[in-house]
Amino acid sequence: MSRIEARGVEKSYGAVHALKQVSLTLEENKIYGLLGRNGAGKSTLLKILAGWIFPDQGEAAVDGVPVLKEEDRMGDIYLMSEQNLYPDGMDVRAAIRYGTKLYPEFDSAYAMRLAEKFKLPMKTGITKLSTGYRSIFKVIMALSVNTPVVFFDEPVLGLDANHRELFYRVFLEKYAERPFTAVISTHLIDEVANVVEDVILLRKGEIIYQGSREALLEQGYAVSGKAADVDSYQKGRPVIAEESFGGLKAAYFWGEKRPEVLPEGLELSNMDLQKLFIRLTGEEGEE
Repeated sequence: MSRIEARGVEKSYGAVHALKQVSLTLEENKIYGLLGRNGAGKSTLLKILAGWIFPDQGEAAVDGVPVLKEEDRMGDIYLMSEQNLYPDGMDVRAAIRYGTKLYPEFDSAYAMRLAEKFKLPMKTGITKLSTGYRSIFKVIMALSVNTPVVFFDEPVLGLDANHRELFYRVFLEKYAERPFTAVISTHLIDEVANVVEDVILLRKGEIIYQGSREALLEQGYAVSGKAADVDSYQKGRPVIAEESFGGLKAAYFWGEKRPEVLPEGLELSNMDLQKLFIRLTGEEGEE
């Protein structure tokens, strides 16, 4: 498998327009961050790419062949989602054993080792696990399937700080040992900033950026100082947000930095991925 594409994908749920003309390409053996606020359309996009649901318009394709017309290729894509796909009453140990029947490359021994690392209770029914341990169970299954493509939809939901750190460490170890195409969908930007290679930014169902993390960060910067001086500086520049503090002001920009020297009294600073994400996706919550 070389690449996955979305071409002009649209999806609505009643009056909610979840995805709007989404087109993207996922290359082989790369780690992507699918970033967006709650309700931005991240889960819907992953389900369409994995062939779980139909788009209203457009299509998802694997190596140029529509996903829903190539069922064998759908088995190359694993989606870790919020849905429980295992029978009621099945406990963790049984589910791990069951994984080999669903995925030919599933590594049950590796899954057992991860379960021990995360201290996952093996004899507890999956539906009776806490939110955090359900996420841990799903993460372990996703890391053990050994499919060419794995989508992680909010993988650290409910995890404490220690378990989140352990997930990212185990994830990178697995990727280094056996590279695969990974998409981590999350609204917790700070934690994935140093993990992902490419970024896909979704805002209200539309892609507002797709490209390398470094290129994105290179375009974001802030200028602060006296309000009047900042007002003068920002004229004609691509301002994405502003903040005022009494007589002081900070303006946030997204675009090519101009090489000229800043006027005296103003300070330029770079934005990290989380700050840039907040400014680009807007301050308000999304439906």
